[in-house]
Amino acid sequence: MISKLIEKIQEKDAPIVVGLDPMLRYVPEQMQKAAFEEYGETLEGAAEAIWQFNKGIVDATYDLIPAVKPQIAMYEQFGIPGLAAFKKTVDYCKEKGLIVIGDIKRGDIGSTSAAYAAGHLGKVTVGNQICRGFDEDMVTVNPYLGSDGIQPFLDVCKEEDKGIFVLVKTSNPSSGEFQDQKIDGKPLYELVAQKVAEWGEECMDGDYSNVGCVIGATYPEMGRVLRKKMPRTYILVPGYGAQGGTAKDLALYFNKDGLGAIVNSSRGIIAAYMQEKYAGFGAGHYAEASRQAVMDMIADINGAKKQA
Repeated sequence: MISKLIEKIQEKDAPIVVGLDPMLRYVPEQMQKAAFEEYGETLEGAAEAIWQFNKGIVDATYDLIPAVKPQIAMYEQFGIPGLAAFKKTVDYCKEKGLIVIGDIKRGDIGSTSAAYAAGHLGKVTVGNQICRGFDEDMVTVNPYLGSDGIQPFLDVCKEEDKGIFVLVKTSNPSSGEFQDQKIDGKPLYELVAQKVAEWGEECMDGDYSNVGCVIGATYPEMGRVLRKKMPRTYILVPGYGAQGGTAKDLALYFNKDGLGAIVNSSRGIIAAYMQEKYAGFGAGHYAEASRQAVMDMIADINGAKKQA
């Protein structure tokens, strides 16, 4: 799967992923009104609004980008209708030729992780039928429970040619409370990175592994160290833009081949029309604002890579 993602990154010269993390307040008022007129001010109405919002952004940007990353919590808050909107979003993005990275951050004891892996990446047997659940291409995984929680995902990756991104050093301010704690003189995130490299050897797909990792853009010096420790690991980089990560910081995450990292922006893209820079588009043209924000991000990241 990582080879397919790399092919799309190279084809579009766009090492970025758009985070489809819709909040209802991002959805233009007229779009909300139309959904509520049809379904009422209900969970169904909210789910319809965010689905239509997503569709507009995907339609405006799919030719520019290799991948999207829907964050499942933004859909779960609307219950079963929200999950239905998540599934519709996944399916629509795949129809448009995009790689879908489900930002689910799952990880549990072995049997539970196996169910998560089957539900999001693999398949289940129902009577005499083989069925697929959400069917993303790749997902984010929490390694806190150790190899027991990761192995079921590795098994599905090998069987289905899917991929995972394991949390190593996250972009949130309090990540250091646990991730920076030292064990035998090394911070925990380095030990996790070592395990990610080991797990990755089981799932190679060309020069890179289907086992990637997550390292926040807000910690570039840590990213520099971790890049060297995981040379064949693709890095999913959150934290660009709204969280303070800059393109200059991100150059450290790429290998000399110009590959090795894909940078996420969520509200910086999907809520671009709410920013002063793109306010001229207006709510009625929110998708066009997102398209311009994507083009600006691609130019920013590629420019920083060339200067590195």
